[in-house]
Amino acid sequence: MKKKSHHRNYKFHAITFKLSQGQYKSLKNYCKARRTTPIKLIKKNIERFISHYEYGVPEELYLCENQLNLFEDEITG
Repeated sequence: MKKKSHHRNYKFHAITFKLSQGQYKSLKNYCKARRTTPIKLIKKNIERFISHYEYGVPEELYLCENQLNLFEDEITG
């Protein structure tokens, strides 16, 4: 007898934002040239934000209300 495979239910959430007509045309032209879709392009570019913080964000990434980092790049980089 064949074992029944377990099917996992995935939940997806839609996120919408608006682009101007020029921005949309530019996005479509870029995707056509790169032979990809707008969704794949956007997901690839935000991948580091959507895959590493599922369970929490490290304390050093939080910004205080009055925090201003003028020289952060010069000190760390």
